[in-house]
Amino acid sequence: MLSLSPSREAERLAAVHRYDVLDTPADGTFDRITALAASVFDVPIAIVTVVDEDRIRFHSAHGVAVTDVPREPGLCASAILRDEPYVLDDATVDPVARHNSLVAGEPRLRFYAAAPLTTSDGLNLGTLCIADHEPRSITPAQVEVLSQLAALVVDGLELRLSARAFVAWESDLRRSAEHGQRSAEELAVALQRALLPPALPVIPGVDVAARYRPMGSADIGGDFYDVFPLRRNVWGVAVGDVCGKGPEAAAITTAARYALRAAAIDHAEPRRVLDLVNEALLLDDGDDGMRFCTVAFGRLRASQGSFRLTVSCGGHPLPLLRRRDGTVEAVAVPGTAVGLVEEARFADRRARLEPGDAVLFFTDGLTELRVGGELFGTDRVVRALADAPPGDAAGLLDAVEAAVAASGGRQADDIAMLALVVRDAP
Repeated sequence: MLSLSPSREAERLAAVHRYDVLDTPADGTFDRITALAASVFDVPIAIVTVVDEDRIRFHSAHGVAVTDVPREPGLCASAILRDEPYVLDDATVDPVARHNSLVAGEPRLRFYAAAPLTTSDGLNLGTLCIADHEPRSITPAQVEVLSQLAALVVDGLELRLSARAFVAWESDLRRSAEHGQRSAEELAVALQRALLPPALPVIPGVDVAARYRPMGSADIGGDFYDVFPLRRNVWGVAVGDVCGKGPEAAAITTAARYALRAAAIDHAEPRRVLDLVNEALLLDDGDDGMRFCTVAFGRLRASQGSFRLTVSCGGHPLPLLRRRDGTVEAVAVPGTAVGLVEEARFADRRARLEPGDAVLFFTDGLTELRVGGELFGTDRVVRALADAPPGDAAGLLDAVEAAVAASGGRQADDIAMLALVVRDAP
């Protein structure tokens, strides 16, 4: 029988309690997802579960009125021990699951399928599961859809955790600033970093690195970057810049990142993802109607010996592709800023990436560096990429920063940069 080592289980339980969803009342956050799962798979039951030490909490339950059950082997307690979805066409013929009280007793489950809720550090908090009273089967494509919906649940948990941590951290830091323990500038920098992902995922065959350089003002900026898995061999890549500074910009940054992740799960075309983010920001445009941002969003897919990158830009500096022979080209076409007008226009551009190719995403704080009486500009970024020696993603960013330093450029805005360098064919 599968089991976690005591140390790994301790890590998992620590993560469960960190997300604080065991004893908080169900707030309806995931009810849409469970209702959608039940509809998509045509099953009577869909549940978001969180597995504690000795119980399983139903954080959202469609089709059942239970909130907690004992942690028994066979269903969710077994599903969290796996890295992949767990499917039982008929639980009564499984030697472990048939003894589970939800199978042997009411509601007498037969079919059961679960995708683990896996955090960015690889810990399974619980599951998104679907169930039926009759035996049945699902296709591999349907299992993939279940995994995508589970990833959306994790995104929601991450957003909730980040928001709570951000509010607490902001309160602590401001208290420190009031007592003279931190300057306003240090406060803004610390809060800005809280809006960025703590770690970037591993992409086999691709080296990834990111940098954030605050301007040094006492206001929180709106620059952000993000890299996240979408499904097997597919990743989302984003760099954006939100209009304005301060708490309002921080709120839009969080909303834009979450909207990007949510839209990217259901849509393969980056232009369609930006369409949906545009609609989301327009629906909640604040009192001043200025909740907009610029975004470059890409979909990276490993396929047939190479990587395919599809990028759409919304009012953002175009990402640059440096081929292994040193030539540099834009890897996107211009589009409308996101959240500004209803009739926004976005277009996709595709590129095939081979070993040695590199892509740089960046915000306009880089090109708008002041060099004497002019701007640093895109041409200088292109030259820095062309002259950069072959190497990893961090080395590529070092080369860009070295070119900035050599120019004597004076920073006038925050800068976010994200580099992808293809090392090996997938």
